[in-house]
Amino acid sequence: MDYEKLGLKIGFEIHQQLSTKKLFCNCPSILREDAPNLKIERNLRAVAGESGNIDIATLYEMQKKLNFVYEYYKDSNCLVELDEEPPHNINKKALNISLQVALLLNTKILDEIQIMRKAIIDGSNTSGFQRTMLIAREGYLETKQGKVGIAEIFLEEDAARKIKTEDNVIVYRLDRLGIPLIEIKTYADIKTPEQAVEVAEKLGMIFRSTNAVRRGIGTIRQDINISIKNGNRVELKGFQDLRSMKKVIDTEILRQLNLIKQNKKVKQEVRKVTLDFKTEFLRPMPGAARMYPETDIPTIKITKEILWEIELPELLTEITLSLEKKYDIDPSLARTLLKKKQINEFEYFAKKFKNIKQAFIAETLVSNFREILKEKGDPFRINKNHFEIIFKDLNENKISKNSVMQILIDISKGKELDLKKYSISELDLEKEIKELINKNKDLNVNALMGIIMKKYKGKVDGKKVMEILKKFV
Repeated sequence: MDYEKLGLKIGFEIHQQLSTKKLFCNCPSILREDAPNLKIERNLRAVAGESGNIDIATLYEMQKKLNFVYEYYKDSNCLVELDEEPPHNINKKALNISLQVALLLNTKILDEIQIMRKAIIDGSNTSGFQRTMLIAREGYLETKQGKVGIAEIFLEEDAARKIKTEDNVIVYRLDRLGIPLIEIKTYADIKTPEQAVEVAEKLGMIFRSTNAVRRGIGTIRQDINISIKNGNRVELKGFQDLRSMKKVIDTEILRQLNLIKQNKKVKQEVRKVTLDFKTEFLRPMPGAARMYPETDIPTIKITKEILWEIELPELLTEITLSLEKKYDIDPSLARTLLKKKQINEFEYFAKKFKNIKQAFIAETLVSNFREILKEKGDPFRINKNHFEIIFKDLNENKISKNSVMQILIDISKGKELDLKKYSISELDLEKEIKELINKNKDLNVNALMGIIMKKYKGKVDGKKVMEILKKFV
């Protein structure tokens, strides 16, 4: 597609859960699968926002006339989540993390933060609203295709978790309600799907750099706003996999083009991404009418002294570049070590065992999990002590590097660690090679090499075998 000719504009929204306690109470941010202690039934109704009007999206939800059931745990929920008690003071750790992100994205941080109520009556909030606050605005992010403006950064509370729907009753669980979320909105500066993916990846990298975000399915959510020439802004919700983003964007462009060709209006609305990369209507586009001030919590003043005390984390991209320069490993290995949180372990072994190539140590640490699963072993049986013993013998040339993966596979299957089984002395190897040469005088070096390596698979180093062969042939 010629995106420039189409007049494609994309704006990005990303929501990331933080690994702190909840935003307005001291409850833990944990999801539960056991049976709840209590179930509470509620009905919600729409109210006017600060403008005096009822928001169209809120009114749409109220007209469904749904009933809501909330599942509650006595030991990990409280009256705040039930909306039976006023919110407590804001979680300071969550606020500091949002300020870190704001500084990393070159934004202007507000000197006074007003907590707002955003009317939401689809049942996902017991109160009928979500608490949210604007932290910063007007920043930017560098991409290969130029700067993308950061419009706004919000800190808000996550919604309750939908468990099931039966007729006109929706059951929610309160374990997720109140988990802190950072929301970042970009300007519609993104011109291609590829740039949208790059923005998503870079924002994700910045979040992970804080080392204070939750990981796993559902902990990060991406929404995109799309418009083309003669079309209208449409918000797409439901991205879990960035690999599908280009396909979804292209499919939405084709949907809008088809409507324009038929002289139909492209409606400004929120649409849900389906499993086949298409979209379906979710609700009307919300407006400003659903916002009104939170009266139970005072405003938060952000002084220069507070900002001076914010420590900025080292970005993950800078950490991987440092690894590449310091050690002889390629960028993909550095990124994988970082992703698997094995940098400290790698550096410990790389410094201790100087005779082993650093790339081999890194590869062994990051690839063993995948290889062991192929062999139907249990990778969790392998610990740091096992690696220590294996690398020690390898460093002293007591075992071959070819044997390392087989040793790990055997440990993963519950076998006792006995490194003698995986080695042969140089004297015995020379004797074996001499006998092989005498019995096969018509074979060349490569053929002899193949026989030896097959017989002592994993026990001998190919380089050493070739040195001995060349000595006698």
